[in-house]
Amino acid sequence: MGIYKLLDSIAQYLSEAVVRIFSPTDDAYPASGVQPFSGQPFNKNKRANW
Repeated sequence: MGIYKLLDSIAQYLSEAVVRIFSPTDDAYPASGVQPFSGQPFNKNKRANW
């Protein structure tokens, strides 16, 4: 009887993992969109001499 409970718990564990992987996302992150660039562009003429 113990082996059946073990196999049942393993099958339940794996099936819950598969359902979580393939279910739609439930993240509550806000949609941020494209953010403006606030840095300085790379300039080949002003790079450091290594």
